[in-house]
Amino acid sequence: MFPPTKLSRRDCLKQALITGAAFTILPSRLLGEDAPSKRVNIAMIGTGRQGTQVNLKTFLGMNNVRVVAVCDVDRLRMNYAKSLVDTAYGNKDCRAFSDFREAYDLPGLDAVMISTTDHWHAIQSLMALKKGLHVCCEKAMTRYFEEGRALADAARKSGLVFRLDSECRSNAYMIKTADLAMNGYLGTIRRFEIGVPQEKGKGFGDATPMPVPEHLDYEMWQGPAPERPYTVDRVHETDLKTGEFVGRPGWMRISDYCAGMICNWGGHLLDVANLINGTSHSGPVRVEGAGTFPPAGSLWDTSIGFELQYRFANGVKLDYKIDQPYLRVEGDEGWIQAHWHSEGGLQAHDRNIFRTKLRDTDKQVPTRSDKQDFIEAILNGTPVMIDAETGHRVNSQCLLGLAAIHSGKALDWDPVAEKITNHPEAAAHMTGTYRDPWDLKKFI
Repeated sequence: MFPPTKLSRRDCLKQALITGAAFTILPSRLLGEDAPSKRVNIAMIGTGRQGTQVNLKTFLGMNNVRVVAVCDVDRLRMNYAKSLVDTAYGNKDCRAFSDFREAYDLPGLDAVMISTTDHWHAIQSLMALKKGLHVCCEKAMTRYFEEGRALADAARKSGLVFRLDSECRSNAYMIKTADLAMNGYLGTIRRFEIGVPQEKGKGFGDATPMPVPEHLDYEMWQGPAPERPYTVDRVHETDLKTGEFVGRPGWMRISDYCAGMICNWGGHLLDVANLINGTSHSGPVRVEGAGTFPPAGSLWDTSIGFELQYRFANGVKLDYKIDQPYLRVEGDEGWIQAHWHSEGGLQAHDRNIFRTKLRDTDKQVPTRSDKQDFIEAILNGTPVMIDAETGHRVNSQCLLGLAAIHSGKALDWDPVAEKITNHPEAAAHMTGTYRDPWDLKKFI
């Protein structure tokens, strides 16, 4: 049960409608930091590696957030996440669910943080929006193109907050690079170069069928994806004693559930390039490239290497490849290279550029954190840094590159119609199929 001293904003609105304009002396707890209008009740959907180590622990440290529920198809992970919440708040009030639909019906819930496998993102987000819940969703935003288009449309129509969860725009190096590049301090932008790391893991996975662990609802884990035999390298490993994650999950290397690093990290760094280029709500007009994959028949089948070349309508080029994680921006008056999660820091044609004092009229990237961005949008009505349309566009850009690799063709893209115009058959590499009862059409 929720603490009896907390009321959600939704409950307060209901009370206001019932009591009308009658004069009421409000308790002091409703006017300070604990006021429902200043706190968001959130449920954590997915409590694996990213869900607990990054997302949950960040929200637990925020005064204007109350984590009221955790949900996971892995009971051990779910219980571990609940223990983290209860310890943080000094009680046992956190609710725990194995079915996200039950969590969505929790009275007083305001928002959800979706940290599940990529193939679940669209359906879980669409259902949350229909329930009137604000959504923060991990990147990659969706597994397939049509899911992203449907989700972006639904988020826009709902009037609710939807944020693609990437901390890249909140990184100090990326902010500095974007501020200088967007405001002409590098001259006219001509080219971007982006590297993302290779997915870590030995070999290509063991596909030998195994008994499903008692603590895992494997049927629910598969959800809309094709039915496959269970093996731990397909899903994830959990510490049987603590319920904590063990290593990076195998599903991130399997195309049924994830497009691989091309989308997983592309959702970070390509987004910053699109911000600088002014193409966050559009996209490239052409892409070509090549990639390498594990041997045929391997369990892990996503790309282990790629090099892509994008071109935009404004003539800007973008080279994208497996490398160290970095963003390089080149203008006709200089360049900056910002490294993220690796050695290198900030580099430039002239380090004095980093002493540049921005003008009052210059555009500036917000300096708030990713989670703060989401919560402030709910409480204050401010726009999020990465809305659903932006998330869909950067993800479709990545999927388009993957289609170019698989088809072996240079693809022309109409960013308005969102269609491949010269080889329409290549679009099949951007779409997927769904297993009943989780057909996407049922949730749009």
